[in-house]
Amino acid sequence: MRPGSSAAANEDPRHAPPAHGLDALMEAVGDIAFHIDPSGLIRHASKAAARLLGAAGELRGAALSALAIEVDQPALRNAIVDATVRAEPVLVEARLLTMDARAGDKETWFELRVSLLDGGPELLAVGRDMSAQRATEQRLRHMATHDALTDLPNRLLLSDRIRMVIANARRSGQGFSIATIGLDGFKKVNDGLGHPVGDAVLRMAAGRLRKTLRDSDTLARVGGDEFVAVLPGTFNEAQIKLVTGRLLAALQSPFEIDSHTIYLGASIGVSVYPEHAEDEVRLVALADSAMGRAKETGGARTVVHKCRQSGDPVGSPQHDISLEAAMFHAVREGEFMLYYQPIVSSRTRRIEGFETLMRWKHPTLGMVPPVRFIPISETNGLINMLGAWALKAALVQIRQFEEVAKRELYISVNISPRQFRNDRFLSVLDDALAFSGTPGDKLVLEITEGTLMVDPAHAESILGKMAERRARIAIDDFGTGYSSLAYLKRFPISVLKIDRAFIKDLPASAKDAAICNAVLDLAKHLDLSVVAEGVETEEQLSYVESRGCDYVQGYLTGKPMPAHVAMAALKEDLYTELLPNELRAGHL
Repeated sequence: MRPGSSAAANEDPRHAPPAHGLDALMEAVGDIAFHIDPSGLIRHASKAAARLLGAAGELRGAALSALAIEVDQPALRNAIVDATVRAEPVLVEARLLTMDARAGDKETWFELRVSLLDGGPELLAVGRDMSAQRATEQRLRHMATHDALTDLPNRLLLSDRIRMVIANARRSGQGFSIATIGLDGFKKVNDGLGHPVGDAVLRMAAGRLRKTLRDSDTLARVGGDEFVAVLPGTFNEAQIKLVTGRLLAALQSPFEIDSHTIYLGASIGVSVYPEHAEDEVRLVALADSAMGRAKETGGARTVVHKCRQSGDPVGSPQHDISLEAAMFHAVREGEFMLYYQPIVSSRTRRIEGFETLMRWKHPTLGMVPPVRFIPISETNGLINMLGAWALKAALVQIRQFEEVAKRELYISVNISPRQFRNDRFLSVLDDALAFSGTPGDKLVLEITEGTLMVDPAHAESILGKMAERRARIAIDDFGTGYSSLAYLKRFPISVLKIDRAFIKDLPASAKDAAICNAVLDLAKHLDLSVVAEGVETEEQLSYVESRGCDYVQGYLTGKPMPAHVAMAALKEDLYTELLPNELRAGHL
């Protein structure tokens, strides 16, 4: 608080001393003060007001409202009228044109308290300089909507900008594009040279991209090394090629950071309004998906999202746009649900845990098979949102299962390739564990061999951090992916799940039997648990149990079921009904 803005500033001027003491009061209250007549003309200004706003002689007789910028003048005039009519103080904020010796006139925010003097009808306006408070508020608003590293708009502001561009496009009938830009090879910068150098590269990349775009375009940083550009009026092939060509060129030049010369490049994915989508979420997701395909096919190129072509097979998940549109609607309407398939002890038939399986109940199509919607969600990026929800919901559910069963259980959740590669996956995992209050050792994360072997170094780092959270790692569909077994030694793996393809012809198939025996023997020596998937007959269960398989999962011991059915099975010990007669007696 300034020396002049003491507690006296809050005193009611209606109880001010007689006129001969008014001048002294004006010098003692607020940062500025004015004695004004009922029409708002200044009769006297404090010395501080004269220093800030002009010579006392110039101020006397001038309208107080005339000192404010034009847009704030009506509010100031209304405050004077209201204070006179109501006979009570009125607060108003206005930007006054203060004198600055170096820069000429400048705007300064003041909060003015206008009130009647004793006996009326004249008034006293006491002002408090709000510059510091306004600057702080503006800085906080900026921080909430901008990326701290690059000062570009963040996701929050990007979302707002896209909605504005959509509204303009609907009025004008002119399309626009969303371009998602990802740096190629950025991970090697952070890993090899450290995060300070990586941050410097990101700032430099942001500056280059910003200079390449027009003032009417929006460039945002949405996390990691990914940027999103909103390009109003850019919607045909030639325009997109021109703009993205410039963006790629801007990032091809070497980055000179300290003594390092760094060569990167970029991959770009593009979606077009309204051709590909008409809402903000889908436009960004489709552009992100297209960028992923650009990276997968070598990088340093642009891929534009493609709608279904006439030559594509009917019902091809990658191009089933109508189903994709329904998926975005389903997310908003809560049509996705979780089912739980029991994982049971092969020896006792007792339920030890559940695998979480996602299901989609469409209002007209009924239950949509996962084989149709999971590939689409992996392509358009929805899998990250759905996966985060499934992980959190499953961890909450296992606590309820344990309360009903009155014993310890575990929950197994599938992690898709896109989730595993996502920079925020560990944060999503932490959020789910914290939200549910479930210990990490109750969670098994199922990952396929192929996902791990795309980038083994990255996989080793992420799996290690997952293990630090006490989560166990299971290799799903073991034996159907990469033939190298080196990762079993390299990665912190706890569980192998034998794919149903090796179970379905047991025990008749000698080859399948040999594969199962080899996996079980390998797991035994590596101290790993094994789950046999797709067990549908007593013969299959008897075979894998006799060979030392710990757990089984399949239609014989329980189909995927809603949570309430699973809880009923646990509560009533329905697993005992699955036991052969010679074993059931011991459980009754």
